[in-house]
Amino acid sequence: MFNNWLRNNKVAMWLLTVLRIYIGYEWLTAGWGKLTGSFDAGGFLQGAIAKAAGDHPAVQGWWAAFLEHAALPGVKFFNFLIPVGEVLVGLGLILGTFTTFAALMGLVMNAAFLLSGTVSTNVQLLLIEVLIIVAAANAGKIGFDRWVLPFLRGLWTKWTRKGYDRHTPAARMKKQTA
Repeated sequence: MFNNWLRNNKVAMWLLTVLRIYIGYEWLTAGWGKLTGSFDAGGFLQGAIAKAAGDHPAVQGWWAAFLEHAALPGVKFFNFLIPVGEVLVGLGLILGTFTTFAALMGLVMNAAFLLSGTVSTNVQLLLIEVLIIVAAANAGKIGFDRWVLPFLRGLWTKWTRKGYDRHTPAARMKKQTA
């Protein structure tokens, strides 16, 4: 019932738009600050790895192992990926373009920050992103998704229908008799 309301209701559409723009602004400003400043994820990664020690670690051992053996050695890649990802998620949510995908990528980043022991606003952003993902297309109707998604569906249908029509028995018989 709630899922149906999120996906189809006009009031939900307007509420989701407000939430979407708020979250998009949060992502955009965070990413822009990192792009224009001197961002280095190395200190954050080392701090998260350190939180995996002790009697009550804030970071799980498997996540700390990933951070230590994959993320920390590839910190230059993450120094690029994090700010660019935050800006793209922010723009996608503000403009309502590929809204569900943008919210999903925001959720992935929030989950990574939470797994690294950083609570901050990540929990509230993650919960709102879940609502946007569940709402699917209704969350982007007041945005470019209103035009982008139908256009892409039309292209997909045209592309897949052409391929299907060529391989039907009727199409093969028509080709043989011509």
